[in-house]
Amino acid sequence: MGQNFLPCDRDQELLLPPSLREWLPEDHFAWFVLDSVGQLDLDAFYSAYRSDGWGASAHDPQMMVALFTYAYSVGVRSGRAIERRCREDVAFRVICANAVPDHATIARFRVRHEAALADLFGQVLSLCGEAGLVEAGVLAVDGTKLAAMASERATRSYEQIAREVLAEAGAIDAAEDALYGEARGDELPAHLAKREGRQAWLKEAKLRLDRQRAEQPEKVPRERAERLEICRRRLVEDWQVQRRANRDYEAYRERGVSERGKQAMGMPPKPAQLPTRPEGKINTSDPDSRRMKTRGGFLQGYNAQAVTTEGQIVVAAEVITEGSDFQALEPMIAQAERELQGAGIDYRPAVVVADAGYWANGHIDALRARGITPIVAPDANPDRPRKTRLGGPYDFMRSVIASDAGGELYSRRQWMVEPVFAQIKANRGIGRFKRRGRAAVRSEWRLITATHNLLKLYRHSLQLATA
Repeated sequence: MGQNFLPCDRDQELLLPPSLREWLPEDHFAWFVLDSVGQLDLDAFYSAYRSDGWGASAHDPQMMVALFTYAYSVGVRSGRAIERRCREDVAFRVICANAVPDHATIARFRVRHEAALADLFGQVLSLCGEAGLVEAGVLAVDGTKLAAMASERATRSYEQIAREVLAEAGAIDAAEDALYGEARGDELPAHLAKREGRQAWLKEAKLRLDRQRAEQPEKVPRERAERLEICRRRLVEDWQVQRRANRDYEAYRERGVSERGKQAMGMPPKPAQLPTRPEGKINTSDPDSRRMKTRGGFLQGYNAQAVTTEGQIVVAAEVITEGSDFQALEPMIAQAERELQGAGIDYRPAVVVADAGYWANGHIDALRARGITPIVAPDANPDRPRKTRLGGPYDFMRSVIASDAGGELYSRRQWMVEPVFAQIKANRGIGRFKRRGRAAVRSEWRLITATHNLLKLYRHSLQLATA
């Protein structure tokens, strides 16, 4: 008698259609994703399609949302990788009911529904709230650097971009004539001011320009020639803002001198040396990305911000283009309050903890004025206080963290927010954004954090089922 094995005949035809319900166990995450997406309001997706039945058939948005949700949850984000999984992976085939959307369809859906995908964050947060997972009395805020879909080697100066765009010296001269007109471009103003006051004025003008770009983001085109033109225009805008701000500051100082006298306004130490042409560099692959310092060196990327609860649920997610965090504290907490309110979660944060990168007197005072207690490390090394900050809020915060109650609250920060970034970057392998441009990256980051929350909700449901 021969060996006894189960049959393995790949040529055997099925007599009955296969049941997808038999392909995965009942507690598999794919079924949980399908059930969760079934509870979401997807009108924003469906409203983008014709309601008269005309045109070619499209994949059901509910199926596509479930596909993106599951794919991002398991760390698969490339359009081609998702398409391949739809052919080879049983869970993906269950999600798509054996349909296989091609990578171009997947990419177009992601671009077309960019805003709606970002808004899924609030709906998933609402599901977590209904399950009792969101207790927002103590919140932690932190940021992590994620690489952009761009290389540092794609960073160019204005001159390099101009040479590539115009190619010939004559065309470059014509472009500069259009910029400067009859002027040389390096004329100095008639009046001069203190260096500190001028720098503050110019910094505020640059911040206004950055805010305007954040509020009105533009898509990054696929064609390199179009991206080069965007980069050239932005460098020129920065340069023009600097010159206008300097001109406005001189007018402001001249009015101050006429009203209060030179002694009140102070005498200028040196003439302002303004650039005669756009300075700085910009990345031609993703103009919104920035070169940021990390513990391991530098990367071309974005600063991904998150506000989390003690249960490691993300209640606010945003992307900023500044490498430092000190301007993000109050805006992130304000966003967390809006997200909680929008999700129907009746929790008001009482305490906010953050590391030394978020120390900003104005932001801390703004939180206190709203009845929120901020516990922010005043410096990275508590054993070496900064002499330039001694006194006032700095000494008070050091005493708060040194106390038993304050120290215990601040110690929660590390296990409230840092494991969230570790799970996203290490466990799920998400260390780089797949899209370009601030708006697209923001949409992707909110989807990443929404799927993090969904995974937390799934594990919670498994614990309830086995309790």
